[in-house]
Amino acid sequence: MIGFAVVGYGYWGPNLVRNIAELGDARLVTVCDRRAERLALVKSRNPSVNITEDFDEILRDPDIHAVAIATPVSSHFRLAMSALMAGKHVFVEKPIASSAEEAERLVEEAARRGLVLAVDHTFVHTGAVRKMRELVQEGLGDIYYYDSVRVNLGLFQHDVSVVWDLAVHDLSILDYVLSVRPVAVSATGVSHVSGEPENIAYLTLHFPGNLIAHIHVNWLAPVKVRRTLIGGSKRMIVYDDLEPSEKIKVYDKGITLGKQADGQSIYQALVGYRTGDMWAPHLEVSEALAVELREFVGCIATGGTPIADGHAGLRVVRILEAATLSLAQRGRVIDLEPARQVA
Repeated sequence: MIGFAVVGYGYWGPNLVRNIAELGDARLVTVCDRRAERLALVKSRNPSVNITEDFDEILRDPDIHAVAIATPVSSHFRLAMSALMAGKHVFVEKPIASSAEEAERLVEEAARRGLVLAVDHTFVHTGAVRKMRELVQEGLGDIYYYDSVRVNLGLFQHDVSVVWDLAVHDLSILDYVLSVRPVAVSATGVSHVSGEPENIAYLTLHFPGNLIAHIHVNWLAPVKVRRTLIGGSKRMIVYDDLEPSEKIKVYDKGITLGKQADGQSIYQALVGYRTGDMWAPHLEVSEALAVELREFVGCIATGGTPIADGHAGLRVVRILEAATLSLAQRGRVIDLEPARQVA
């Protein structure tokens, strides 16, 4: 039985507590938060669970084998590193850390101690995104573009920009769904609240060949939109996360290029449009957080590697860092260093 502690009982912490409490092969031992009123709420809902304001109590407790961290991004590295050094497996909310250097150190520490390190890239555990990965690998042909809009009114964050809050979702989806990695990124954005991080941004990711990705994120939209288009040479996907039933729609549409009959140059090529059927594949319906926590516990038991492991978290943070640099330089294209395997 894996003993768990949850650190942070704000926005995401209650979801972690509920899902861990429902795991059959794990036990929620302790919840830690700095605010007494939050801990009182935990106790009222979970009388058998220990509560504490002292994170060091978790590090000293031999009954706690894994720590789930749901705190502000700036604290992720300190808490996760302390837990790893205390011999605890770590599940940390996205993004894994506030810099690539911190993320790399976490990956190295987990590997050195033989511990499982997972990052909460929630969307890669949804039935919709898993189906997208399957379709991209088997049925879309050459991928031309990824185009995403992820906007809503609020919640404004004070410690990170909208890029680190919302774009991280699409970056984790791209990392999981595509078999190629971006080689450069550019970003533009603006803050409409003086002294606060950017609340609207546009990211463009460049890949080898003619694949391109564009991500629009915004905290200042009048409606909530979660829509992604993926275009391939054979088929195209529309993924709408707000659709209650048909989140994925596959369109048998595309273009074909053919030379004119008189053999003139490719510059005079004809574009042919192919239009076919639309179909909505069956998707697994389960809470993504429950799926990834079960995977995390399974990896602890078997020594396996989570889908969203520390390396995935590191790759995403490297892009976030480069996008932040590009934002500060009004959209300058920033080359991404080739990812190296951390031993």
